[in-house]
Amino acid sequence: MAAALHFLSKPNDRWDNRPDDCSVRPTSNGEDKRVPFDNNDLVLDGGFPVPKSMQDAGFEAPEINSFGHSFRDYNAESERQQTVEEFYRVNHINQTYDFVKRMREEYGKLDKVDMSIWECCELLNDVVDDSDPDLDEPQIEHLLQTAEAIRKDYPDEDWLHLTGLIHDLGKVLLHPSFGGLPQWAVVGDTFPLGCAFDKSIVHHKYFEHNPDSKNPVYNTENGIYVEGCGLDNVMISWGHDDYMYLVAKENGSTLPPAALFIIRYHSFYPLHKSGAYTHLMNEDDVENLKWLKIFNKYDLYSKSKVHIDVEKVKPYYLSLIEKVGIALIENLLFPGEAEMVNVPN
Repeated sequence: MAAALHFLSKPNDRWDNRPDDCSVRPTSNGEDKRVPFDNNDLVLDGGFPVPKSMQDAGFEAPEINSFGHSFRDYNAESERQQTVEEFYRVNHINQTYDFVKRMREEYGKLDKVDMSIWECCELLNDVVDDSDPDLDEPQIEHLLQTAEAIRKDYPDEDWLHLTGLIHDLGKVLLHPSFGGLPQWAVVGDTFPLGCAFDKSIVHHKYFEHNPDSKNPVYNTENGIYVEGCGLDNVMISWGHDDYMYLVAKENGSTLPPAALFIIRYHSFYPLHKSGAYTHLMNEDDVENLKWLKIFNKYDLYSKSKVHIDVEKVKPYYLSLIEKVGIALIENLLFPGEAEMVNVPN
């Protein structure tokens, strides 16, 4: 039997009295669809607002990434730029509605491997994300940088510490021990399939060669969806985000909806940076987006060359994992090479 994910505290009502001021994205019929945030919020370089109440928090967002450039600058000349652009070229050609549907059906079975949370984190020592222009460090560094920064500013929100630790665990899909899916099928910014590709998506030009761009049904603002249908009903490009969401959800996780939302959509930058696709959101999505905007301050700006002392912080996270009942997560990982879905190169 799969172990349940439990947590100690739930998101509180700190947002309940927020003003009705909103970011606006007009829909095709001219109606404004609004995503609430406070006009007094500080908008960081990443494009998302951080509540004014957090501006004096302990975590300070750096101005440059580990390569000396602005964060998420996909045009900056750096040793990573060509690798990142080639990644997105292949990603945008191969991520189609049918591909994602097939991957969700196969990987959603959750019938492959048992592994502890910390063992899964340690596997990421061998993983570097080719889509990330800000980081070339092993992914376990990023997980701990994110979790530790959140822990410092939100010491009582243990569900958020845990979310920081596990949000990228699905990247073990890249590991050769588990078949080694190609980078384009695991990492990178995510986006909806089944409707038009928004211009805000990084390296949008490469969608020209995606088969879905030739399908008129998929090339309107709503596509196959209904306005306000809710993001749970939208097919999102396949990768570590969606897989870890399936793992947490299908294993009977009692993580709060905000945590599941963060896990599934933390790479959905067209939404939380550019305000695209808000016309597909429902009321629950609007509420959960507030926590995602908080989380992304730490997910993006904690990437640096400052290393976390793993052995020093490990006891805390092991105690948290044990405390919340996730010392062992069954069915966490992925098919071996012989069982893999046929994935194009």
